[in-house]
Amino acid sequence: MTSPVPTIPDSDSDPMAPEFPPSSDSRLRRRLTGDRIVMRVVLAVFIVAVVWAWRHIEMSFGGLIAGIGDVRNLLGRMLPPKFSDLDDAIRLGFETLWMAVIGTTIAVVLSFPIALGAARNTTPHPAVMAVCRGVIVLSRAVPDLIFAAIFVRAIGIGVLPGVIALGLHSIGMVGKLFADAIEQTEKMPREAVTSVGASKWQAITTSVIPQAMPSFISTILYRLDINLRSSSVLGIVGAGGIGFLMQANLRSLQYDEALGVVSVIFVLITIMEFFSAAVRATLLGGDRTLVGRSVPKFSLGARIFSRFWSDRMKNDIGVRPFDREKIRPPWVGEVRMKTIYGLAFVALVVIAFRSVSLNPGELLGALPDVWKVTTRLFPPDFSTARDPIVDGIIESVAAALVATFMGAILSIPLGLMAARNVAFNRIVYSVSRLFLVLVRGIPELIIAVIFIAAIGLGPVPGTLALAFGTSGFLAKLIADAVEEINPIPREATFATGATKTQEIATSVIPQAMPAIVSNLLYALDINLRTSTILGIVGGGGIGFILFNALRVLQLRTVGAVLITIFVVVYSIELLSGWVRKRIL
Repeated sequence: MTSPVPTIPDSDSDPMAPEFPPSSDSRLRRRLTGDRIVMRVVLAVFIVAVVWAWRHIEMSFGGLIAGIGDVRNLLGRMLPPKFSDLDDAIRLGFETLWMAVIGTTIAVVLSFPIALGAARNTTPHPAVMAVCRGVIVLSRAVPDLIFAAIFVRAIGIGVLPGVIALGLHSIGMVGKLFADAIEQTEKMPREAVTSVGASKWQAITTSVIPQAMPSFISTILYRLDINLRSSSVLGIVGAGGIGFLMQANLRSLQYDEALGVVSVIFVLITIMEFFSAAVRATLLGGDRTLVGRSVPKFSLGARIFSRFWSDRMKNDIGVRPFDREKIRPPWVGEVRMKTIYGLAFVALVVIAFRSVSLNPGELLGALPDVWKVTTRLFPPDFSTARDPIVDGIIESVAAALVATFMGAILSIPLGLMAARNVAFNRIVYSVSRLFLVLVRGIPELIIAVIFIAAIGLGPVPGTLALAFGTSGFLAKLIADAVEEINPIPREATFATGATKTQEIATSVIPQAMPAIVSNLLYALDINLRTSTILGIVGGGGIGFILFNALRVLQLRTVGAVLITIFVVVYSIELLSGWVRKRIL
C-alpha cells in the first residue's frame, strides 16, 4: 500500500493562510437598496423631463452657440466699463444695502413668534402650528420681486415697497430655519428649568433660545446676504435700489455705463459675503454649517442644565433655592463678542432707517394699503387668461429644468476643481474658487437682463442666464460636499495603484452622489422660483403674464397667477424634499 504523495504548496502561497471561496462579480457588486433605486429613478425622470423641456422652449445647440456669441459681442461693447454715474451708483448701492438691512430686520422680528408657533416643541396648539407653517410656506413660494411689483402698485415707487417685499418674502426662509433650530434643541435643559418651577415662557427663554441662538445668528447673516442680492434688482420694478439705474442705462443703450453699475453691485455683494463669513467664523467657529444648525458645546442652556443638575445631585431631598448669580453666564470673551456684534447690528439698523428717511411709523402706515391691494387679488379670476397662465407656468418649469441641467453640467467639473481635497493643484483650486466668487457676485436677474439685451426677448436668454447663475451656486455646494467625504475609501483606492482620475471616479463621486442629487433638486427648486420672475424683464415664463396684468390693474388675474405659482412651486418643493430625505 503506497502512501499518498504530499501536496507541496506553491512558493508564492502561504500554507497557513485560510481558504476563501472564489469571489464572483455579483458579490463584489454594491447592493441595490431602495434609496439607490429612488436616486436612479429620480435621475432618469429628470433627464426625460430635461429632454422635453429642451424641445418645449425651442433650445438648440446652434442657437446656444449663436447666443453665446451675441453675449460675447455685447460684453465687447460693455468693456471697458464707464463710471460717469459713480456717485449715483454708490448712493443707490448704499440704499440697496440699507433696504436689505431693514428688510432682514422686519423678517427677523416677524419670524421669531411665527417660528415659536411653528415648532412642535414650543407651539401652544396644533392649530397655531398649522397656521404658522402655512404663513411660512406662502411667503416662501412667492418671489420677492413679485411682492415688490404688487406693493409698488399699492404704495408707489420708492424704498418702502421694496423693504416690505423683502421682509415678507424672507419670512419663508428665516421662519423655517428658526423653527427647525428650535425643534433641534435638546430636551434636558428645558426639563431641568421646568423642574424648578419655571413657566413655559421662562423655559423657552432660558433653555430653548440660548441653544438655538447660534443657528439664529447664522440664518440672519445668510439672509442678509441673500436680501442684498435681491434688493439690487428690485429697482427694475420701481421698488428702490441700484437696479433702477442699471435698467435705465440698458434701455438707453449705454452698455458701458450699465457694466459700471454692475461692477458696483458686484463689489457690494462680495464685500457683504466676506463680511458675513467673517462674522459667522468669529461667533460660531470655522466648522459651522451655512445655516448654523450645529449647537456649541457650551451653550447657555447647557450651562444652566449642568448647574441645576449638580445642585440636585448634592441634595437628593428637594430642590435647593434658586440662585440667579450662580446661573448668570460669566462675562467671557465669547459673550462680550456676541454683545458687541448685537449692538453693532442694532446701530446698523438705526443708520439704515435714517439713511433712507424711513421710520417704523411709515411701515405700519403702509400696511392698510398693502392689505387693501391684497384683498383685491381675491377671488382669483382664471377665466380672462387661463390659457396664457397655463402656457406661462409650463414655460417657467421648462426653463427651470433646462437651466438646472446646464448648470449641473458646468458645475460638477467646476465643483471638483474647487474642492480642496481633490483639486489637481493649488492653482486650479484658487482659480476655481475665484471664478465661483465672480459668478455668485452677480444676481441671476441682472445676468438675465444682460443676456436679454444681447439675444432678445424670450425664454432662451432667460434660461441661459439662469444656467450661468446656477453653475456658480451649485458648484459651491458640490465642492463643499466633496470636501466632506470620507478619506478612507480614497486611500484604499489609491493603494491599489489607481490614477487620480480613477480615484475620483470610483471613490469620490460615489460618496458625493447623494449630496449632488440633493443639491441638484435644491437648485431646481430655486430655479423654479426664479424662472417665474424672468418674464418681468422679458425672459419668458409666467412672469410676463403677471407683469402685464399688474400694468393694467387686473388684480384678480394677478391673484390667479400667484395661486398657480404657489401650487406648482410648493408641489415641486414637497417632491424634492421627499426625495432628499430618501437619499440622504
